Amino acid sequence: MEIRDLGEQGLLAMVKRFCPLEVVGDDGAVVTPVADQSVVVTTDMLVEGCHFSDRTTPPTAVGWRSVAANLSDLAAMGASPLGITVALGLRGETSSNWVQQLYEGMAQCLDQFQTPIIGGDICRSPINTISITAIGTVSPQRIIKRSTAQPEWAIVVSGAHGHSRAGLELLLNDDLGASLSETEKRSLQHHHQYPQPRLDIFPSLQKLWDSDPHLIIAGMDSSDGLADAIVQISQASGVGARIEAQKLPHSNSLFQLAPAETVLDWVLYGGEDFELVLCLPCDRAQQLIKHIPGSAIIGVTTTETETILLTGTHSNSEIILTQKQGFQHF
Repeated sequence: MEIRDLGEQGLLAMVKRFCPLEVVGDDGAVVTPVADQSVVVTTDMLVEGCHFSDRTTPPTAVGWRSVAANLSDLAAMGASPLGITVALGLRGETSSNWVQQLYEGMAQCLDQFQTPIIGGDICRSPINTISITAIGTVSPQRIIKRSTAQPEWAIVVSGAHGHSRAGLELLLNDDLGASLSETEKRSLQHHHQYPQPRLDIFPSLQKLWDSDPHLIIAGMDSSDGLADAIVQISQASGVGARIEAQKLPHSNSLFQLAPAETVLDWVLYGGEDFELVLCLPCDRAQQLIKHIPGSAIIGVTTTETETILLTGTHSNSEIILTQKQGFQHF
């Protein structure tokens, strides 16, 4: 059945099943923040043809990714999620089953963190669009910002990069990856379709703050690319950065898909890996990575103004990283 046949009220009745009945139904949701916590609000949008297509992303994955993008932004602020609202722009000929699976994907991602859908809006649109607003809370003393990094701090990534872009290439090119096992292929494709917001590292961060209540951590997520994140943190904090290419975590299976130069580009600029990039004192960074499998210290902040990638041991093996090399909407 198409949603124009289902009708607005029928569609609303279908999606309300994914919301707690005691919260939805009025003109707004009432959410009570935790005492002594700051409220964090973030919004992210996915547009058909730009962020997803039927060729690469089934509706459950569209739902998952739309939620993951917002939860990742909360994680990047150090905030725990309270709930999300969902605004949908839908073509009339969209299948009601597509919308059902979209919400199932959202629910699967949200259920990991006991986070409800607390409202939203639906309207007719010439193109399918999902806009999500996520609400979270964080202790004011533990807000992670881009602007608080200091020189000589370690730069930590919570996990591997380049996997989402590699997964996308596999989904777009059936002939790619002949030398990879089916398990390796599915793993890379899964990284693209079902990225994991790194709220799971909060217990490890909590241990650091418990041992040092005045600890400041700078950072953001790498959804727009690892290089973009490092450059943005550096610019916001007024520091530089030196990154070592050989310390960037990624799977060796990527080299079976593309030459080393292309793999490095995927790692730096591929985007949509939804890892966290954090800057903190070196001793605390060493403690942190011991508790986060797959994480790594990839470089240090500096007193310079440039973000430099070291690709070897020679003086001419330095590359200046900029935002211009990554994805830009305009």
